[in-house]
Amino acid sequence: MSTFPASPCKRNTIKLIAGGAFVAGAAGLLGACSGEKKPQFTSIDITGADYARDFALTDHNGQARSIKDFQGKVVVIFFGFTQCPDVCPTSMAELAEIKKMLGADGARLQGLFVSLDPERDTQQVLKAYMGNFDPTFLALRPDLDKLPQVAKDFKIFYKKVDGKTPGSYTLDHSAGSYIFDPQGRVRLYSRYGTGAAPLAADIRLLLQGN
Repeated sequence: MSTFPASPCKRNTIKLIAGGAFVAGAAGLLGACSGEKKPQFTSIDITGADYARDFALTDHNGQARSIKDFQGKVVVIFFGFTQCPDVCPTSMAELAEIKKMLGADGARLQGLFVSLDPERDTQQVLKAYMGNFDPTFLALRPDLDKLPQVAKDFKIFYKKVDGKTPGSYTLDHSAGSYIFDPQGRVRLYSRYGTGAAPLAADIRLLLQGN
């Protein structure tokens, strides 16, 4: 299965799994052949992808959610776990910063955090975690037995790495974000480390109908 860049979520260590470059190359070739002027996104344009299309998950308030609930908003989805020491909080804090950068349009940005660690990430833990970033952001929690399918649907890599005790394990996992347009269509994949300003620019383009 092809995956996008992955991260071990260990402090000062980020491993990237090769993949995704072919997507950008193919998108460029298609644009050149069609003759259409496409928006200049910094993120990888995956418009029309047959994966990462939707989800059916419960949020940290116990409410069932799907992409249809966020019509009219640009949705950014990040997969991680609350005990991740660096990549996950950095990504969510950056998204909160982007919301502020968008000004009035920030109300049309929905941040979603999907837990890859439902064993430890209870609804209560996830709710408290989201409170560290933005009150409008939501955490989604797959059932443990359904997590593999959710990860497959979004081409997310994750792997448990044992710790010194059974409960001290960590996770290697994909570190990028999927971005949906206001019509609920997956459009972009943003690699970890892209930066707040470039990602904010991509979101503005989607809000403008590109």
